[in-house]
Amino acid sequence: MEYRNLGSCGLKVSELCLGTMTFGRRTDETDSRRIVDLAFDAGINFFDTADAYGSGLSEEILGRTLKGRRRQAIVATKFFNPMGPGPNDSGMSRVHIMNAIEDSLRRLQMDYVDIFYIHHVDIQTPLEEMLRAVDDLVHQGKVRYIACSNYEAWRLSEALWTSKVNGLASFVCYQPQYSLVVRDIEQELVPLCLNKGLGIVPWAPLASGFLAGKFKPGGQEIAGTRAADKWAWHGRFFAPNADETLATLLEVAVELGKTPAQVALRWVLEQPGVSSVITGVRTVEQLRDNVGAAGWQLTGERLQRLNKVSHLPPRYPESFEHNTWQRRRDAQNMPSLT
Repeated sequence: MEYRNLGSCGLKVSELCLGTMTFGRRTDETDSRRIVDLAFDAGINFFDTADAYGSGLSEEILGRTLKGRRRQAIVATKFFNPMGPGPNDSGMSRVHIMNAIEDSLRRLQMDYVDIFYIHHVDIQTPLEEMLRAVDDLVHQGKVRYIACSNYEAWRLSEALWTSKVNGLASFVCYQPQYSLVVRDIEQELVPLCLNKGLGIVPWAPLASGFLAGKFKPGGQEIAGTRAADKWAWHGRFFAPNADETLATLLEVAVELGKTPAQVALRWVLEQPGVSSVITGVRTVEQLRDNVGAAGWQLTGERLQRLNKVSHLPPRYPESFEHNTWQRRRDAQNMPSLT
């Protein structure tokens, strides 16, 4: 297992992060404990949860399974989603943030969390209100680092600027959807994260199981999968050529002697700025397979094939400005300057 810095901060996390969204919902506590044990055995030190996963059950189960090994674990949780019926039981207001951290720490049975994410966009609360509240939590020792998920590039940039000019704790990483069939973040968000030193920690790197090896090109529903259950299925975000990308992935996996899931995870890990990849599993067998994405590199012609087949079509203004460096270079030879 490789350990990477989380962006430009000093915290080191395993290249694979165990996502625990299934804990308490599709995975019972006994199997959840087996999964966490296997994660530790494989060298994973990074665990991702959220208050809303299983209505709090994921945090509770993760907290119990980490008893006695808290120092060996980097624990991330999130806030935003409704956790009650009241008007202040969701969002990123100071009131909700202060309540959310206390509730998460109680469920996790911990004194602090390593990373506290804002889970979604809240357009009803000023960014500065949220940032001042989480900055207080950092100073109180309840949160060590702050981060965000699912933000647009302009909103992330605004949050980073607000933190900088006000001397507040700043986001150290960004958690987006990212996979071979969902590469949208490359056009604005990846360059921003690289420029500002944020680590990228993708969710759904297997595209809700579409890239895990069960599916074949032309079909997006299999009985017993998330697609068929309409649970945590993100097919509406897939690129139009997702089937072509899947076909290439299956070919490359056979050539390498790897499973499709291992190759798909490894592809994400090879992308610029990625600090760790969240692997959300339901069973021990799935985690055992996914762990095979660690400890090797996807390079050369096979990486290029996957890059090419899944590449996004150019979009304005990128499509309009892509050759401006040539125009600037050639400007000295323009007739008007002769």
